[in-house]
Amino acid sequence: MSVVLSSRLMLQRLVARDRRDRPRLWTELALIATGYGLYSLTRDAVPDHKTAAMHRAESVLRFEHSLHIDVELTVNHALDKITPLIVGMNYYYATLHFLITIGVLVWLYVRHPQAYRSARTVLFLATVSSLVGFYFYALAPPRYLADHGFIDTVVKHHTWGSWATPDVDTVSNQYAAMPSDHIAWSGWCGIMLYRYAGHRWIRVVGMFYPLFTLTVIIATANHFVADAVGGALTLTMAFTLVWLARRLRAPGRGKPSVPPRQRDDDILPSPNISATK
Repeated sequence: MSVVLSSRLMLQRLVARDRRDRPRLWTELALIATGYGLYSLTRDAVPDHKTAAMHRAESVLRFEHSLHIDVELTVNHALDKITPLIVGMNYYYATLHFLITIGVLVWLYVRHPQAYRSARTVLFLATVSSLVGFYFYALAPPRYLADHGFIDTVVKHHTWGSWATPDVDTVSNQYAAMPSDHIAWSGWCGIMLYRYAGHRWIRVVGMFYPLFTLTVIIATANHFVADAVGGALTLTMAFTLVWLARRLRAPGRGKPSVPPRQRDDDILPSPNISATK
């Protein structure tokens, strides 16, 4: 009987902790709505930024050429010759970017609620930073530089539903290239999968997912290498801000205290852990 009571008490404590760690669903839906509203603002600003976006694309291409990292045209032409592969990449760019990110976010919410808040905050900050970049630094993608030989793989292969198709073109920001959300989001997914997935093969997939995404955005001429660097920087900044916020919230800051126990589901190391070493 005592074993049954102890098991029931342990289960009740686990459920209570799970409810305490997992945020309310309506709060998360409100954040999504806010993100959509911010994106709408950047989308509405596109007509005013078109000319500047095209000039900046030329400048970015010249800058990359000076650094000998302008691999976009070579990759674009090489993979465009493999029709099934490039068509698959077009659909990958238009759909999996969102589906995988949402899937990882839901997985964290359900399976790792202790890590969800920090992980969600990192993703939200990275996305907001990207939107700021879209608004103040509108940049045309390489596929708009046809004079330089770039192939718009979506138009050439008539890929349905991608950002460059006429129907979608009217409701999406065609000059939101810097920084690359695809890189920021895939990097976030890769880190989360590597940190929390139980199977080794899933962790390996998480490691290679951002690299494959990088290949896709370059091959389809949707981004420059510089855009990918920008996406990586926004993600790094988001992680750094969350880490700094945790340091400021650390209990007993400035006073001698016992360091908090590091939880297995913490997304970042506890700020006071290093004090014990």
